Parts: sequence; structure tokens; C-alpha cells
Amino acid sequence: MLNSTVRFAVFSVAVSLSTTATAIFAATLPVAPVKEVTDTLHGVAVKDPYRYFENVKAPEVQTWLKGQGEVAREMLDKIALRDQMEKRITELATATGDAIHSVMRMPGERIYYQKRPKDERQFKVVMRVGLKGAERVLVDPEVDAKRTGVPHAINYYVPSWDGKYLAYGMSAGGSEDASLYILDVKTGKVIGQPIPRVRETLVSWLPDSKSLAFNQLKTPTPGEAESETFLDTKVMWLKVGDPEASAKAVFGPTVTTQLGLARLDVASINFTPGSPWMIARTTDTTLPEGFLFVARAADIGKANVAWKKISRFKDKITEVELKGNDLYFLTHLNAPRKRVMKLDLRKPVLNLAVDVAAAPGNAVIESFSLTRDMVIASVREGTEIVLRRYRKGNTQGEAIPMPFKGAVGVHREPAHASNEVLYTSSGWTQLPRTFLLKGDESTDSGLRLNPPLPNLPEVEVVDVKVTSHDGAMVPMTLLYKKGLKRDGTNPTLLNGYASYGFSETAGFSAARMVWIEQGGVVALANVRGSGVYGDEWYRGGFKATKSNTWKDGIACAKYLIAEGYASPKTLGVMGTSAGGIFVGRAITSAPELFAAAIFNVGVLDAVRAEESANGITNISEFGSVKIASEFPALLDMSTYHQIRDNTAYPAVLLVHGMNDPRVDVWHSAKVAARMQAASTSAKPVLLRLDMQAGHGVGSTATQRYALSADIYSFLLWQMGKATLKN
Repeated sequence: MLNSTVRFAVFSVAVSLSTTATAIFAATLPVAPVKEVTDTLHGVAVKDPYRYFENVKAPEVQTWLKGQGEVAREMLDKIALRDQMEKRITELATATGDAIHSVMRMPGERIYYQKRPKDERQFKVVMRVGLKGAERVLVDPEVDAKRTGVPHAINYYVPSWDGKYLAYGMSAGGSEDASLYILDVKTGKVIGQPIPRVRETLVSWLPDSKSLAFNQLKTPTPGEAESETFLDTKVMWLKVGDPEASAKAVFGPTVTTQLGLARLDVASINFTPGSPWMIARTTDTTLPEGFLFVARAADIGKANVAWKKISRFKDKITEVELKGNDLYFLTHLNAPRKRVMKLDLRKPVLNLAVDVAAAPGNAVIESFSLTRDMVIASVREGTEIVLRRYRKGNTQGEAIPMPFKGAVGVHREPAHASNEVLYTSSGWTQLPRTFLLKGDESTDSGLRLNPPLPNLPEVEVVDVKVTSHDGAMVPMTLLYKKGLKRDGTNPTLLNGYASYGFSETAGFSAARMVWIEQGGVVALANVRGSGVYGDEWYRGGFKATKSNTWKDGIACAKYLIAEGYASPKTLGVMGTSAGGIFVGRAITSAPELFAAAIFNVGVLDAVRAEESANGITNISEFGSVKIASEFPALLDMSTYHQIRDNTAYPAVLLVHGMNDPRVDVWHSAKVAARMQAASTSAKPVLLRLDMQAGHGVGSTATQRYALSADIYSFLLWQMGKATLKN
């Protein structure tokens, strides 16, 4: 039972950043030599003083990274509150019960999900028959972690339709470089050898459960560019029990050459029991739009499959479900808040598709699911997501009562065999709960223990709209302890992401609660580039309009200061992954507004990003330096290139995993070196590195709790709310 008296004192003694502690920091920090490279791009000279960091394996770079990481670890460990915060985050997270995600219902009442017991480090794949059935662990990655000493994680799992097999992907050290395993569920033994380079959840069983199709990356050629990694992938077809060598290539740019696929068209082939069709879908792995093709499922593996093209990128289809002779799809073509349509595959001509579900009012259809007789849409209303039912012939749908205000995620039932719906809902102050929906009634499914909330502060949730530089009204959600005084002294963290149309969404966070316990304010901004208002809002922070993302963020920062939530001495800003653009350009445009900034695995060098393995897949989101019309915006959104000498920047903590496959660690390294050389504020610029982590996917609970403690204690230190140990 939690000790309800455990809290942390909020220290009022500020740390002077010109004191001995900072002097020690400066004296021990490795200095990176400047080796400037200048590229002339479309007539513009672009300087790159740390280009050599892109060769991360070079001994000189490795030595510098190791030294930076050691100093960062030493300084973070000196923060007096840091260990207490990690203890409290761990305590609160484990008190909320076992963590569960990726729930899937299959025929025969089989329910699969990933579960991390509250006192364990990593998620396992488990299953049960019926909601009240006994739980059985199918895959435990900790077995491999203990054997190798390296963290392992399940990247995905796909059960066969008959329940005899489980296909799953597992990777090590946060790399996401998953291999495909096929488990015999009855014996608990893996069949054959793992199949390498099957990174994505692009795996589908044929209806008879005797074979499966999966996307596999090509074997890398020694010396080839990293940007080749995701090019020319193939969909392979393999019968269970056959060796990998007998897998047959059935789809892809170098396989189905008559279809005119580009090298970056990464494909999957999808099947559903009861349907005579198979659907091939391609994306660039970043944006969901792409090609759709249909053919007879019985023809897989034949020499000349009669693939029929259904759609291409311009048709703006982002999600598909196959059921019988019908293909249901979500599109934002002529529907910026999205709509669901249905196409009879016996006449696969897109303009014959009919409307099934429309977005209500100013809401946005986030995703959809199929039951036996209906369409269930997940509908976004700001940071909340609710459910709406669409019966045949009723494109306007009916609202489904929700158990509490929050965000709902419907769990997959790919066979579409039931009219019952399993979903999980979570709120800003409500723990996630999994419900079974029958008609309009939601009852607790029993999948989660749902312990009572520990003793937490009473939290106020306030939604505001902020006027941006051009008059656009930017939605922002504020969370803070009830009774907060708006006197400008509160530690406040402004957070934003704003890419790919992803939005800030309601959900419970133990780490966030610990920040609020410390008197902190959480400010979550759905700036342009998010999808909170649909496609038009997303396109308002996309490529040439990307500057709206950080300009909206700066407007939100000014609002927080003007309204007395914070001051420039107590305001921090944070962005993760593509959110690195949000935070990086906010502090390089208006450094005077912020006390500290957190760059979490951030995209920070947009000019050079496309030279990396995953960077090339993001050209569709951010643009290409090789295109004259797109280059100016890329240079503008590149934090690294916008750092100016002799500028008083806020304190900075850059966080990265050395095995990150999505954003290379050199993004953070370059910015760390450049900002350490340029800043005149005497505030620390720390590069926190985890040698056994990547982009955060697959990180253990221990790693996650430690990272949160480092971030929040660093912010409190720089805001004058925590001291350093002697």
C-alpha cells in the first residue's frame, strides 16, 4: 500500500549557474573540434561544423559521446531531488497496477495482449480464452534479456486465425531491428529459425492459417548508404514449417515491376477469413497514404497475379479494413475531418465507393473499426476521443455513452465476428480501464485490476485557446494542482509534437502526476502540424508552413507568462522525436522566454536528415533539400542551423538512445556541440545518452522511470526549485 505521506519538499533555494558546480561542469565537458563543411544548396551556403559526427562509429566521435554522457550522468545525479523523484515515479506507476496494451480479440473468444506486471521491467505476450479465462504467457522477452544482458522487447505480434500459431517480432537494445518468430502455441516452441529484417507489423496470416505474408528489408550491401535501408523491400510468402530460404517474393518494387511502384513503396498484403480477396497496401512507412491493389487471395504465389489498382496517394486513404467482398477505408479526400467509405471489390473502381460514416460537427474521425453489423468510429473532440456507432444507411451515426471523459482506443478484432467491442479509456486524472461495450452499455472487462487511485493532488484541467502570430486560435490544455497561484513562480512545462497529424491526447501519466505534485504546471499545445482540427490544421504546420508549429508554440509560451502561470525563469519547453522541431526552433527564435529546454530523441538537423536510413522516409512529411522549393523551409526548421553565436540560450538537456533507428543520435550530438560553443548564458547543455536504448520503443520500465526523473529534476534545478548535492 502506498504511503500517502510520501511527497517531496519544494526547495526555494535557487542554484546560481555561475557557481562552482557550473565551473566543474564546464571544466570537465569534452569539447568537440570544429571541422567545418560548407555545402552550397540552391545558391545558399550552408555551414556544418560537426558533419563528422554523422560517422557515429568513428573513435573520435565515440570518445566525445562517451565523455558527454558521463558528464551528463554525473550532473543529473547531483540534483538533490532526482533520486526521490525516480522513487516516487516508480512507486506511483507500480501502484496503478499492471500495464496492458495491444489487446486483440480473435475467433474462439481468444484474447491476446501485451502485459507488463507492475513489478517487472518488460511487456510479455499473453493470451486467455474468454475474459474470465486463465492467463497464459506466450512470449517473455526477459528470458532473452537475462541470457544476453541486453534488454529485449516485443515489437509486434500477429496470431493465426485458428489460434495454433503466433507470429511475433522481437528486437534488442531499443534498436527496433526485429526478427520474425513463429511460435507453436500448443508446445510453446519456436518453429524453425528467426527470420531477420522483419521490422514492421506488416505481417498477415492467410485465411487457412497455414502460411503468412510479411515485409522483409533487403540484405544490406557492404558500403551502401544508410538511406538504402528501407528501399526495395519485398513481401514474402512462407508456409509454416518451411525454412526462410523457401519463402517466395510475391510483391514489391523489384517483384511486381508492372505496377510502377517506387523504391520506397513499402508493402503489406492483408487477408481476412470469409473474404476471397487480398489487399496489397503500400506506404513510405511515414505517411499512411499510398497505393492500394486488390487480387484473388487464392492466386498468391502464382506467376502473374492479376493485381487491380484501387487508389494512389492523391486519393488520401489512410486506413483500410477488409470484410467479405467489401473494402472499408478512411479518407480525407474532400473531407478534411475525414470520412469512412465502402467499396465493393467485385467492381473495384474508387468512384463507385459509397459513404458509410461522416464526422459529426467540428469533430474528426480518428480511426474506425468493424463489428459484425456496424462501423464504430473513434471521434476526436479536442484532446478527448469518444465512440460513435454507424448502422447501415445512417452516415451521421449515433453517439455512444462513455464511462468518463477521456480518450478511447478500440482494440482490434480483425475477423469482425462480433457486435461487442473491447476498448480502453484513459483520462488526464483517470487510470486506463478496459471496457466491453454491448449496445450502449459499457461494463468493466476484468482485464485490468483497476486499483483505486493513490493519494494524489486534486488536479484542475483547463482548456484554453491562444491567439497565434497570424490570428489562428491554438488549443492548449493545462494541468495543475487545484489552488495554484498564478504569480509567475510555478515550474511550467510546455510540450508539443505537431507532425504527421498526431495530436496531444488525454491520458494518465504517473510521471506527469509527480511533476504536478511538485507544484508544476503541464501545458500541452496542439499547435499546427497536429491533427486536432483535421487535415487543414495539420497542413498548416507541414513543409512550407512548418514555421507555424514553433510560432504557435511561442504564442503559447507568451500566454503562460502573461497569464501568470510562469515566468521566463520558470518556463520550460519539451519536444520528442519530430517534436524536436517544436522545441528547438522555439528556443532558437525566442530564447529569452525559457529557463530550460528538453530535446527528447529530437529531429534537429533537418537539412541532413534524409541522408539517414529513416530520414529518407520522412521526405513526404518535411521535404527534401534536393527540391529547390522545399529547401528553404527545411533550413528554417533545422534547429542545428539556426543556433547563433554569442546568444544566451536556456539550459538544455538532450536525451538520446545510442541504438535509435528513427532519429540518429548525431542529431542530438551536433546540437549539443554547437550550443555548448554558442551559448553565453553559462547554463548547462547536457547530452544524456543511454547505451541500451533507442527511440524509446522497447525501453524497460526501469529505463522509462529513470528518464522521467532526469527530465523533471533537471527542469526543477534550472527553475530554481531544487539544489545540487554537496
